[in-house]
Amino acid sequence: MPPAGEVPKRPHGQGRGPDVFRLPGFPSYWAAGSVSEFGTYITTIALQVLVLTSLHGSAADIGLVNASRWIPYLLFGLVVGALVERGRRKPVLIVADAVRGVLLGLIPLLWLLNALSVATLMVFVAVFGMLSLVGDAAAQSFLPRLVPRSTLLAANARIDQSSSVAQTSGPAIGGAIVTLLGAPLAVLVDAASYLFSALAIARIRVVEPAPVHSLNAPRLGDEIREGLRWVYRHRVLGPYAVAVHVWFLFSSMLGTIFVPFMILDQHFSAFELGLTLSAAGVGGLVGSLFATRIGLSWGAGPAVLVCYAAMPIGWVVIALSPDASSGRGRWVALAALIIGQAVFGLALGASNANEMGYRQAVTPDALQGRTNTTMRSFNRAAIIVGAPLGGVLADTIGSRPTLWIAIGGFILVFVALLLSPFRTASHLDVSEG
Repeated sequence: MPPAGEVPKRPHGQGRGPDVFRLPGFPSYWAAGSVSEFGTYITTIALQVLVLTSLHGSAADIGLVNASRWIPYLLFGLVVGALVERGRRKPVLIVADAVRGVLLGLIPLLWLLNALSVATLMVFVAVFGMLSLVGDAAAQSFLPRLVPRSTLLAANARIDQSSSVAQTSGPAIGGAIVTLLGAPLAVLVDAASYLFSALAIARIRVVEPAPVHSLNAPRLGDEIREGLRWVYRHRVLGPYAVAVHVWFLFSSMLGTIFVPFMILDQHFSAFELGLTLSAAGVGGLVGSLFATRIGLSWGAGPAVLVCYAAMPIGWVVIALSPDASSGRGRWVALAALIIGQAVFGLALGASNANEMGYRQAVTPDALQGRTNTTMRSFNRAAIIVGAPLGGVLADTIGSRPTLWIAIGGFILVFVALLLSPFRTASHLDVSEG
């Protein structure tokens, strides 16, 4: 339940929204997510460089490792979403963070023992993905219990701002750590961040409804079907959810291609890779700073549509970057990659809070977990297809042609959303449940 003393919301189109840091519990929730996000961006670089250099893998191997993390979402996502809603969400968050920290700490240990391979790493990443599935289902459902619904847009914007700061500094610092110490040891930073997150969540005081005992709970299958009907029969959420699934397919292709494109094709270092990804963080921070304002002024649908129109522009700049083989061409190429990532990050930072804030606001509390895990499960299913597909295409036809294929997919998603009822979505559409 939200704490007493709801912060008054401003009229539509006015101001920047309430100061959510005054709400009890939110600062700890924000700190937990911010620190773990910082570590995650370091690990994102470390694991991909680990596959390419320490384990001598290919772009396809990167795609397989990336896909492994999301397999649990496909297999167990709908079930986990329903189960999480039967209990209190805070304990689930604490356990998921603590175990993830321990699990990540085992990766450098296996490397030191010469027992790490691409297959072993895939297993570790899949287990980590299962824990993330449980933690994410609880985290996104926990926030609407922690803050009033009228402040969800502002709360998500604050979370995105700190995530963007982490994305800005994390890849650059992670690239430097990978360069100096090696990819396996860099993973330890993320392990520590999850342990910190568990401690921060433990400090939050919040009143949650009593757990639903199995004897009194509805049938699991009925709950799953109810969640599916809510998402895909909703006039606005339904077409939006399908479009986002397709977006994740092409986004995962781009994410898989980008690292080998920079390291293998353009021969940039891990530190230079980190710089380009940090540019996406800078753009994301700027976008998140304006997310609340444009969402309240334009409405959720128009704000997100503008962002989805800008995202492919950033990747067009990347696809058009010159060959980095010559001295001058190298710096021009690096500048193009930085600019392209910054534009993409700007659009992503401005859209995410509006998407999440709208989705949480229109969804009743009893359906929060199932809505989040339903959408995440199919989003991650798209990654399971897109990440390996991007790697295989990059190995077969080259990175640049594959970039253009994924860019075309982004454009199709924008057109589909533009023609759907989502274009009328507003943050004033708040559930009474």
